[in-house]
Amino acid sequence: MGWIVALIVGGIAGWLASMVMNRDNSMGIMLNIIVGCVGSVLGNLLLNQFGIAGSVQNFSLTGLLVAVLGAVVLLGIVNLVRRGSVR
Repeated sequence: MGWIVALIVGGIAGWLASMVMNRDNSMGIMLNIIVGCVGSVLGNLLLNQFGIAGSVQNFSLTGLLVAVLGAVVLLGIVNLVRRGSVR
């Protein structure tokens, strides 16, 4: 059941991050899920370095915010590499 929750939260987080970064038109649902799940792991790694824990294994608002934050950072890095600017 944890994987299903992670995929749903990842999809929502990827979709929200793509809207924040103005990439919603170029991303499909599968890429949103991938970006959200990878962003969730990235966000957890970043916040754990500062002693702030957030988990998406059980759905919580904190876990969703961490996943969105990580996905936004991931999309910012991708934009920086591909376009030369964060936006």
